[in-house]
Amino acid sequence: MINTYFVKQGIKEAEMEDFIRKNFPLGDYSRTEIIRTPMGTKILIYTNKPGRIIGRGGANINAITDAVKARFNLENAQVDVKTIDNPNLDAKIVAKQIASALERGYNVKKIANLTVKRVMDSGAIGIEIIVSGKMTGSKAMQTKVIEGYLKQSGEPSRTLVDEGFEVAQTKPGIIGVKVKIMKEFQDITGEVRKTVKPTETAASAARPSGEKAELITEALEKGEGDEGEELELEKKAKKPKAKKPAAKGPRSARPARQPADGAPKKKKEDAEAKEPAAEEKKG
Repeated sequence: MINTYFVKQGIKEAEMEDFIRKNFPLGDYSRTEIIRTPMGTKILIYTNKPGRIIGRGGANINAITDAVKARFNLENAQVDVKTIDNPNLDAKIVAKQIASALERGYNVKKIANLTVKRVMDSGAIGIEIIVSGKMTGSKAMQTKVIEGYLKQSGEPSRTLVDEGFEVAQTKPGIIGVKVKIMKEFQDITGEVRKTVKPTETAASAARPSGEKAELITEALEKGEGDEGEELELEKKAKKPKAKKPAAKGPRSARPARQPADGAPKKKKEDAEAKEPAAEEKKG
């Protein structure tokens, strides 16, 4: 019974959020939260533009309250609006902004790259933007932009990665915009941090290889582990080996090629043929 109750509440929240997005599309909604109180049902709408949702004199918020009451049969429903501190780190709002820009005719790659830069400057660890649909030609295509460090599978991808999806209605057709933003990083010890060290995301690049790895291994086996000695080993590994200069000398000193057995030299035959001709002319 308890599981059924929570499943129904989750379905109701999803339907309510979808209802508000479709019927009141002016605001950049992030998510909707339902809170049960003794006085009734409280609906919290998280957004980065509360003025658009509230409207002049609270006209829009009153319309949303009446529509939600009629659609979901709620008594004493109260709709409240909360502002998001950093909207650039909310995947749903970012996807909504990209979809709105595409509907106004902005270039896909340009708006995606600008959005990636803005989100990363706001403190995100990683972001992925996938835009697919009919953008320029008659055929559908897909554009993907990835920046930073982003978990794609496992439990961290469900708990630490925020996902958002929006649809843009353009003249060529429908374009889907999917955004993933990772705001926190969980290391191997389970600690959650807001920043990632470069060595943690590119550990393979820091691994020694080749001659350097062999020298460091020999030093460790001998018990030499100081930083100064390690730097010396690195310098030794980087130094190229000196090549021995090739021996140079006069052409006469070099050994001549020996002809194959039974094959006389061609030059000797020519010289012998010329000698009797010269003697006949003198006579």
